[in-house]
Amino acid sequence: MARYLRGPYRTIWQDFDDLMAEMESRFQSLLGGIGTRGEEVRGRVVPTIRDFRVDVRDHEDEVIVVADLPGVEKEDVTIRLIDPQHLEIMSIRSGETEEESMDFFMRERIYGQMSRTVLLPAEVTEENARATFKNGVLEVRLKKTPTETGTTIPIE
Repeated sequence: MARYLRGPYRTIWQDFDDLMAEMESRFQSLLGGIGTRGEEVRGRVVPTIRDFRVDVRDHEDEVIVVADLPGVEKEDVTIRLIDPQHLEIMSIRSGETEEESMDFFMRERIYGQMSRTVLLPAEVTEENARATFKNGVLEVRLKKTPTETGTTIPIE
């Protein structure tokens, strides 16, 4: 296993990334490359992540979903209500040209298609749904489906 030296400008997260890369490398050699995902950068495999971070709020009569989509244009975002409790967000982030993508020392930013299916805390409806996109932050507001409380008792 490689030795990890901690310099004054290294963070614990850089150490963690190095350890994860070492584990990925060992798993890849153990499996012979079967079923591994990632890109090779400077001799090490860096896992690729094709989703993004979201916050989901259960707020009074609506559910609010906020997603960070840095570097994505509004025209490249698609939102779809799959069913009353699942929202799908898809986006495409354009990458550099072949010439610009050469000579990276480190590459962590994600390019290409990203998607995320979000489980919602309550059933919602597409009626009166609103979405805004500003500075790479998507906010989707969905009205909750009204639920009936109590049971009707028939009179004899």
